[in-house]
Amino acid sequence: MRLLCIHPENPQARLVKQVVEILKQGGVAILPTDSGYSLCCPLGEKEPLERIRRIRNLEDKHFFTVLCRDLAEAAVYGHINNPAFRFLKAHIPAPLTFILSATKEVPKRLLHPRRKTVGIRIPQSPSMMAILHAFSAPLMSVSVDEFEKTWPLLDPEEIFSKYHKQIDIMVSVGTMTATHTTVIDLINGIPTVIRQGSYSLNG
Repeated sequence: MRLLCIHPENPQARLVKQVVEILKQGGVAILPTDSGYSLCCPLGEKEPLERIRRIRNLEDKHFFTVLCRDLAEAAVYGHINNPAFRFLKAHIPAPLTFILSATKEVPKRLLHPRRKTVGIRIPQSPSMMAILHAFSAPLMSVSVDEFEKTWPLLDPEEIFSKYHKQIDIMVSVGTMTATHTTVIDLINGIPTVIRQGSYSLNG
């Protein structure tokens, strides 16, 4: 139940290491992404996933996003054909969630029950990317977005005050502006906007 203040552009390696140590133990963390603060845990770990569901009071069918370091890692969990690869190379990292057909590496509890798809992100956040690279594996995530009274501003001290008894660690980069990611369906390689968020494909 620690609150670490990390530099948003030049995250301190010693602090990143502390976060990674907790994640490797199956911990639950609140981490900064390019769309606000998110609850995160290791991919495939059932117990921390269920903890996050309880924290956010989420239904079993609520979908989590998989945070990856790069396209090579994303391709382990989602089928990326050539058109999709070219599109992603041109647009990531960005506040973009892309929907792909899931590979067998994706835990069943994260799959869309009918379509067998997965949502993946490669965030445009130096602190988040530093954690992902040090952790050397993807993370599951869901946004901390129920702060209606202060939306779209997210105060890390307010968030920590609410959740500190339910999480293992929180990384603060200061007050953030919460936004929605743009969600793109890339299953067939042709980008289709499912939800328009803060990122525009037209620049």
